[in-house]
Amino acid sequence: MSPLAPFACDPARSRGRRIAEPASPPRSEHQRDRDRVVHSTAFRRLVYKTQVFVNHEGDLFRTRLTHSLEVAQLGRSIARALGLNEDLVEAIALAHDLGHTPFGHAGQDALDTCMQGHGGFEHNLQSLRVVDRLEQRYPAFDGLNLSFETREGILKHCTRTAAERLEAIEPQGVARRFIAGGQPSLEAQLCNLVDEIAYAAHDVDDGLRSGLLTFAQLEDVPLVAAHRAAALAQYPALADAPERRLLADTLRRLLSAQVHDVIETTHAALRALAPASVDAVRGAPPLVAFSPPMREQATQLKRFLFAALYRHPQVERTTARAREVLCCLFDAYVSAPSELPDEHRLAFERDGLRAVADYTAGMTDRFAAREYRRLTGERAFDSAD
Repeated sequence: MSPLAPFACDPARSRGRRIAEPASPPRSEHQRDRDRVVHSTAFRRLVYKTQVFVNHEGDLFRTRLTHSLEVAQLGRSIARALGLNEDLVEAIALAHDLGHTPFGHAGQDALDTCMQGHGGFEHNLQSLRVVDRLEQRYPAFDGLNLSFETREGILKHCTRTAAERLEAIEPQGVARRFIAGGQPSLEAQLCNLVDEIAYAAHDVDDGLRSGLLTFAQLEDVPLVAAHRAAALAQYPALADAPERRLLADTLRRLLSAQVHDVIETTHAALRALAPASVDAVRGAPPLVAFSPPMREQATQLKRFLFAALYRHPQVERTTARAREVLCCLFDAYVSAPSELPDEHRLAFERDGLRAVADYTAGMTDRFAAREYRRLTGERAFDSAD
């Protein structure tokens, strides 16, 4: 790893873990975090948790696992150029979706509805809950006992009510900035932005692969159209090649343009402010950002995807059914706790509905579909096996 800039998170100066542990040379604290995430059960489950398309709809669509790997790759590249802590960026990137439910955002919406009046459900908070409590791999503590810096990056968003609840449990902890104001580390800011970059690019890819989007529609999206035109100008033969090849080159150029824009824009912000430490970063405005023109283009792409893909009738039918399936599972376990595995039934007796939310949120798409069929005798989705 390249030498760290003074405003980067130095693992030797980590704010530590909630439960103190001896060092683990030759790994740094943030390398150790990354390793714990990779070996966790929740990380393995991401391979069968989807983004937009439900798992049975195709083998080549992105999953939460492939998305997390893409975020980690883009994040490390930018971190290296900015002199940031690459290992911390990778740890945050690989852990940021551990709390996501089956069936993408439809699952989150379903559990939030089920948990109304009981604290609700939000996947960032759930990701923190996974690494702080739900993983059970170590004899001395629940969770993964990750460092403050990794946990800070995992908690991207938080309502004030939830922040106050976390602050009561962990004073001056990872939720404090949502109460007092301020920013997380540059590594956390970077992961937040790279998550957006990766998400938009691969949803274009998956949307076209699925046939729900066409290149003709994307002609009205400047960020995509400009790079498609550049690809055709340099390689005219792409006009007669399989569309996959043109799409791949278009998205490669799009990602490169966004990465370079973030590097240049953030370099300029850092030169202007010259933060001398991580604490100075936390007291400054957001520093990792797109330039205004790139932000506008990225926003236009997000609007297009929302209207043309996320609100596509086929996607909406599937997500509506996914919400029904997850709500049905939740209600079934609450009504008949004996249907829960022993470990989770005991958790339900102790923690109530939150334990049911934990269990259903941890399911993969295909396990949730199997459980639905076991409990109801019906298929979750008409096209599923």
